Amino acid sequence: MSVFSTYLPAAALLTLLSFPVKAQQQPAAPNIVFILADDLGYGDLSAYGQKKFSTPHIDQLAKQGMRFTQFYAGTSVCAPSRASLITGLHTGHTFIRGNKEIEPEGQQPIADTVITLMEVLKKAGYTSGIFGKWGLGPVGSPGDPLKQGVDRFYGYNCQRQSHRYFPTHLWDNDTQIPLEENGNLAQMKTYAPDMIQQQALRFLDDNKNKPFFLYLTYTLPHAELQVPDDSIFRRFKGRFEERPYKGQDYGPGATAAGYASQQYPHATFAAMVTRLDMYVGQVMDRLKALGLDKNTLVIFTSDNGPHTEGGADPAFFNSAGGLNGFKGDLYEGGIRVPMIARWPGKIAPGSTSDFAATFYDVLPTLSELAHTAPPAGLDGLSFVPTLLGQQQTPHDHLYWEFAEKAGQQAVRMGNWKGVRRNVKKMPEGPIELYDLKTDPAETKNVAADHPDIVNKIAQIMRSDRTESKEFPLREIAKKAK
Repeated sequence: MSVFSTYLPAAALLTLLSFPVKAQQQPAAPNIVFILADDLGYGDLSAYGQKKFSTPHIDQLAKQGMRFTQFYAGTSVCAPSRASLITGLHTGHTFIRGNKEIEPEGQQPIADTVITLMEVLKKAGYTSGIFGKWGLGPVGSPGDPLKQGVDRFYGYNCQRQSHRYFPTHLWDNDTQIPLEENGNLAQMKTYAPDMIQQQALRFLDDNKNKPFFLYLTYTLPHAELQVPDDSIFRRFKGRFEERPYKGQDYGPGATAAGYASQQYPHATFAAMVTRLDMYVGQVMDRLKALGLDKNTLVIFTSDNGPHTEGGADPAFFNSAGGLNGFKGDLYEGGIRVPMIARWPGKIAPGSTSDFAATFYDVLPTLSELAHTAPPAGLDGLSFVPTLLGQQQTPHDHLYWEFAEKAGQQAVRMGNWKGVRRNVKKMPEGPIELYDLKTDPAETKNVAADHPDIVNKIAQIMRSDRTESKEFPLREIAKKAK
């Protein structure tokens, strides 16, 4: 059992039986809207300090709810971070620990033995819809979203396909929807995120009379840098100094793997985040129009830190919010992300929390709110007390690993942050140590001054994981010929 397993269904049940008055005061199960941006950095929202553009709809969520200042993604890239989110396991235990392509279209499927958030919520009577990017298993595989508790899926099954905003096709459940007007990546006519958004809003209309979990996995602002040439883009065109990016353009021979050229990367990035903000506003408007906004928990976050691909310039926008590192790093800039939670009458408006929570806390949290038991052996704990302004049990520590970029591990223990790099070649290599209370940007390695802390972190790095055959963190020794 993980040290994180402080959420104890049996003990909780005993407490409820002993104190019936408190049980009656437990909030009724809400509808849940979970909004996940793609590669949005800690500093990319005006609620978190962005100065070059504003995100008024997301800022409004923060004014009406709680803004977390120390919330962490599952890891520093898409698939394993999302796997951590929906399984309640950190990347030392998740089945998916990296981005791994399989043919003909998709990523390494999540195992059919894994219990997902959607399956847990289904037990509680929720209807689940995912709209956007999946990336955890192709159609027909064990990782097919329809085999993981999802009732409705619309969007990109494959992460690689989602690199194109004017793609050849999307998926409606297990049916491929050709976008013939885009040709074979020859034309830029139908902007896929707009189509996905319309289907998501329809899901709200169709499920307004029953409990629902709407999981909006927006691709914005992941590369490529592309938006329609509309009023949003024109708002920013010419505002910033630009450094054009030359990529793999639409037209004959274009492939899904490429990122198109972009003459205005700064303006386009600002327009992408602004469009994302517009989508959030549309969701909130639809909830209000349907009379659902007061009984719906809305959570907004991002799957990892800001990217540097396709002409993106996170330094220009201070996308990491002054933190060290970007997507692909286990430094704070790669894994600390914005997180806002809104639930009228339950979450105090305009509140801020410095509780150090993470993606693998989401499953036990939403399980508790849905009044259903989470699976045993999770790494996460429920942060419902934080949301409701009550005393919160803290984590003993947080753990991350990432098998790419030569192998990385990270541990947060209180205000201490340990990072080990080049793990594949040096599994017991040096650990960098940072005091996040005084040095959140991780500028000064103080490992030499605190050998006792380093030793504790090293022990966690050894014990808080199992080796993965599909995503090995350590190099496998080659047999002598």
